[in-house]
Amino acid sequence: MEINGLILTLPKELRYLIISFLLILSVGFYSSISMVRTTSTFAPQGVQENYLGNEDDENAIEMKFKKTERQVLGMIHSHIISMSIMFLLLGFFVSLTKLSYSLKMFLIIEPFFSVLLTFGGIYFLWCGLTVFKYVIIFSGILMTLSFAFGSIIVLVQATFPKVFLNN
Repeated sequence: MEINGLILTLPKELRYLIISFLLILSVGFYSSISMVRTTSTFAPQGVQENYLGNEDDENAIEMKFKKTERQVLGMIHSHIISMSIMFLLLGFFVSLTKLSYSLKMFLIIEPFFSVLLTFGGIYFLWCGLTVFKYVIIFSGILMTLSFAFGSIIVLVQATFPKVFLNN
């Protein structure tokens, strides 16, 4: 069964469902990016302090304490499950787009690696391996870019199917 470009021929109702879902999902995803910005300032030291605390820094503007094992494992558990489902659905929609096979496969598979690296990195950072703050930042950026490109491609092709049907 050929699925490349199938999104272009879906009934309008299904395309609108996909568009609505991705718009709401994007609001949730990008609001979480805003929360990361406020808790870690997008800086390696901020990421480290968010999980390990900054109790030793007497000049800290805001006192942060090391997360408990329960807090870290609960956050990792809920994020891995929810983001896996999110990227499963986005990957399914991306698979229906008209796109080169290699780019499509990258956008489908990469986010799952980033989820593991990001949240595995958080666990290892919490265990004291501070070099993982860089893994967390790199994989988080890659995950965000994959989400952005994948969702934009799906939204554009679902919104303007006639433009892509002729190509």
